[in-house]
Amino acid sequence: MEKTNIKKVKCPTCGRETEWENNPFRPFCSEKCKLADLHRWLTEEYALTENSFNHQQNNK
Repeated sequence: MEKTNIKKVKCPTCGRETEWENNPFRPFCSEKCKLADLHRWLTEEYALTENSFNHQQNNK
């Protein structure tokens, strides 16, 4: 029996479509993409600004 309702999401790193269920790296498609995302956070390519933090606090 074939599954017809398999939820798929796009990997935030490479954009490749990947299954959500039974994916140990979700929302990423692979360990490589998961580690690439972590690297971007650790090297501060990604960062939260003070404005985004204050905006979140004001909306609570």
